[in-house]
Amino acid sequence: MAELRRVAIVGSARTPFARGHTAYADETNLSLLATALGGLADKFGLKGEKIDEVMAGAVIGHSRDFNLAREATLDAGFSPRTPGTNTQIACGTSLQAALVLGAKIATGEIESGIAAGSDTVSDAPVVFGNKFQHRMIELSKARSAGEKFGAFKGFSFGELRPVAPSTQEPRTGLSMGEHCELMARNWGISRQAQDELAVASHRNAAKAYDEGFHDDLLVSCAGLVRDNNVRADTNIEKMASLKPAFDKSSGLGTLTAANSTPLTDGASAVLLASEDWARARGLPVLAYLTMGRVAGNDFAHGEGLLMAPTIAVSELLARAGIGFDDIDYFELHEAFAAQVLCTLKAWNDPAYCKDVLGRDAVMGVIDPAKINVKGSSLAYGHPFAATGARILGLTAKLLSTEPGKRALISVCTAGGMGVAALVESPL
Repeated sequence: MAELRRVAIVGSARTPFARGHTAYADETNLSLLATALGGLADKFGLKGEKIDEVMAGAVIGHSRDFNLAREATLDAGFSPRTPGTNTQIACGTSLQAALVLGAKIATGEIESGIAAGSDTVSDAPVVFGNKFQHRMIELSKARSAGEKFGAFKGFSFGELRPVAPSTQEPRTGLSMGEHCELMARNWGISRQAQDELAVASHRNAAKAYDEGFHDDLLVSCAGLVRDNNVRADTNIEKMASLKPAFDKSSGLGTLTAANSTPLTDGASAVLLASEDWARARGLPVLAYLTMGRVAGNDFAHGEGLLMAPTIAVSELLARAGIGFDDIDYFELHEAFAAQVLCTLKAWNDPAYCKDVLGRDAVMGVIDPAKINVKGSSLAYGHPFAATGARILGLTAKLLSTEPGKRALISVCTAGGMGVAALVESPL
């Protein structure tokens, strides 16, 4: 059996992220993804070049997005011989794409790949209910005038009411925010702790901008040159003034618009390759994607919708034979401040570690100074499918100047799933 090869992270590019219905009101999943991919091609001199596979997806998609990855690849200027594969696992989409492509590179199936994701709530599909859709199908099949009129027999104007996109979980009928409120209550997460984590995320992100960290990671799009959700001037007092966003009536709600990620538009892309492919083209190796894990939990029966990353990380570290003390940086996607805090608390809870993670001892406490040191989703925003690639690209750059370091990435997703990955810097 051939030895597995190391998977190099060459670099990344992304559009600035924009709050929904602001800078990208006229953009689409395709235009945003093509912009990110095109920026990656320009950055590494790959226009017209063949990449072995581009794997990308969107969570909120139109029917026209059926071949999104391929169309964006062509629009971005890569060789027509570059295939594009659509994929989707909610908020873990582009990180999962990186893991799949990484496995192909490691085994020698491909030499290069781009993992990417795009999402826009500003161009969300608006559809009609089933009854009117069925009428339209019957109308399309009608030949005579009588058949066409017959398709509207019993029609009422209420059928024209559009069905808005929903974040409700099909198995529970609750939104992600409502689920996270239940998690926060179950784990005893205070409003104060959530607001403090959110403030830290914004301050770390603002500092990263001031340091120039993002200068070579962003590709301007529709006139936007930086994320428009980062608030350098935010503070605890401002956070505390906001009312609960999901539980507005019980008096127990702790999740607000400020300690939850906003609806966001944007796209991200990460270039992965074998070391030989990168070196032959004079391209850098910022870091290595070394291992990954995807997990699910029984959220519909009380395990917590956004708690599956605890399982993914536990299984990943067990396989790697390492613990939290062996990790230098923790990049934990901040869907909600409460979700991060619940996760951290669970990893240090004896009963949870034994009953859910199957461990004899707790995983331990993580030093807050190692968590999201450049800020994360609460500050930058969260275009669902794009977040994993944003985090992976940021992590690779973070490790690129620090030999011998290791980072853990964790992303929660809808449907009670979690995606985790290990990234290591060059020696």
